[in-house]
Amino acid sequence: MTDTPTPEVSAEDFTSVRDLVADFVRTKVIPREQEILDADAVPDDLRAQAAEIGLFGYAIPQQWGGLGLDLTQDVELAMEFGYTSLALRSMFGTNNGIAGQVLVNFGTDEQKVQWLERIASGDVVASFALTEPGAGSNPAGLRTKAVRDGDDWVINGDKRFITNAPVADLFVVFARTRPADESGTGIAVFLVPADTPGLEVGAKDRKMGQEGAWTADVSFNDVRVPASALVGGDEDAGYRAAMTSLARGRIHIAALAVGTAQRALDESVAYAATATQGGTPIGNFQLVQAMIADQQTGVMAGRALVRDAARKYVNGEDRRIAPSAAKLFCTEMVGNVADLAVQIHGGTGYMHGVAVERIYRDVRLLRLYEGTSEIQRLIIGGGLIRTAQR
Repeated sequence: MTDTPTPEVSAEDFTSVRDLVADFVRTKVIPREQEILDADAVPDDLRAQAAEIGLFGYAIPQQWGGLGLDLTQDVELAMEFGYTSLALRSMFGTNNGIAGQVLVNFGTDEQKVQWLERIASGDVVASFALTEPGAGSNPAGLRTKAVRDGDDWVINGDKRFITNAPVADLFVVFARTRPADESGTGIAVFLVPADTPGLEVGAKDRKMGQEGAWTADVSFNDVRVPASALVGGDEDAGYRAAMTSLARGRIHIAALAVGTAQRALDESVAYAATATQGGTPIGNFQLVQAMIADQQTGVMAGRALVRDAARKYVNGEDRRIAPSAAKLFCTEMVGNVADLAVQIHGGTGYMHGVAVERIYRDVRLLRLYEGTSEIQRLIIGGGLIRTAQR
């Protein structure tokens, strides 16, 4: 068994952080969920409050201006974020997660000095530009190219469904510098400021759910960046950086799913305890109790799995199978819990303005991004077979 490293934030101090976040979510954000949905935007004052309590950099190390939470602490906050509109978490998620972690784990000292403190404060919104029209959950299919030209790199290609693209200040861009060969994957990652000539952000996507969480296409047309923009100064760091960030992110998304499932369960119990059918609270009916029992079981199993996967990630015991197992189970689980929540609410659950209707739409995306459920199954099954064959 590998020893778990000592976190930067003590358990006692983290309890205070988590309580602060839980209070923020429940007293400031939940009352304004309908406002977020109707405006398709998180209000500026909520963004400012999130920045003030350190949410744009909670997973960035303290030496770079963040709170320095490790993944076991990160998932506890993610379960709080999942309790409300997922647009809140999306606002600062890439700064802490898939984009910020690329810099934390693979950036040069100069790159960290240039960007990380501003990312942690929320002054810079970072966007993770990996997905393409022909390459989603598997980065090996990348077609965006970066070609060396003197001391510069010139990037050409198109990215799709890029979170926070309409408001991003910095794009963490994955591009192929050469075909994969015996020396490496040929995938590099570059830091491209949003105002770089040739970088164009498309119209904001119109999605099934997650109103207020903005995504868009991003195109790169002869985008020229200096050699210093190459993350880690390494042409082959991109694939490793993507896989590392995605594995960590999968546990975070799993925790987010658990938080949303808990909210759907709580809404279901509250409704079943008070809504009546023929003068009897529907919660007294055994078939309704059975649905609630299935929801509760899923939430408890998901929470235990997320915490175990986070611990194994932090201590280095398992950074491949466990993240995929947690992401697969928890995102499928929340879909089932949300479906049961609508069923328990009956016709009411299908109406706009009812929390479980929004949740039902919001959580469908969780089974798609940061690796679809199908990709997770391939990682888990293939990984176990390859281990056995070795």
